Amino acid sequence: MDAILKPVTTRDDTAAATRPRPSREEVEAAVRTLLAWTGDDPEREGLLDTPKRVAKAYEEIFSGYFQDPAEHLKRTFEDVGGYDDIVLVRGIPFFSHCEHHMLPFVGEAHVAYYPSEGVVGLSKIARVIDIFAKRLQTQENLTAQVVDAIDTHLAPRGIAVMIEAEHQCMTMRGVQKQGVSTITTQFTGVFRDDPSEQVRFMSLVRGGRRD
Repeated sequence: MDAILKPVTTRDDTAAATRPRPSREEVEAAVRTLLAWTGDDPEREGLLDTPKRVAKAYEEIFSGYFQDPAEHLKRTFEDVGGYDDIVLVRGIPFFSHCEHHMLPFVGEAHVAYYPSEGVVGLSKIARVIDIFAKRLQTQENLTAQVVDAIDTHLAPRGIAVMIEAEHQCMTMRGVQKQGVSTITTQFTGVFRDDPSEQVRFMSLVRGGRRD
């Protein structure tokens, strides 16, 4: 698999894509080193297969490096009965990993856009969130990447993205504050130029919440 999969390059990971990908054996050796560093014994029964499990889990958790959002945004539908108003996909659950501590952050994404020439399948927006989330991230960068991908491939009249997440690097370590959430937003086009559209977006996002 290592010889087949090639990371998808973006403006942020082009340099990383030019470096050879470590082998599965190297990854497992690194996990054994970490296990020993924690003070545990990598050779005890419960940890013998942990390096293999971690390598397999990381292939899934960070699979976004090997997926291209363009594949999900390239097909649009123009036969929408003349609809040209806001399209909002609300409450998309996701998990990602902080690039500073490699600890999870988990939350929801809300994505809206004003179509220009067509709309994309609703599930494709959720897939784009997953692709970028399944990489080492900051929440700010994740927000910007989602906006950039939609803008590049759909060229809508405006995009609004809001991401809410709780970061385990704040709850498990450091200040250890439970229940603290972080919100990031980015607007383009009509959402950026017309504050009333931002209000409308926020109202639609909050309008269906049960909390």
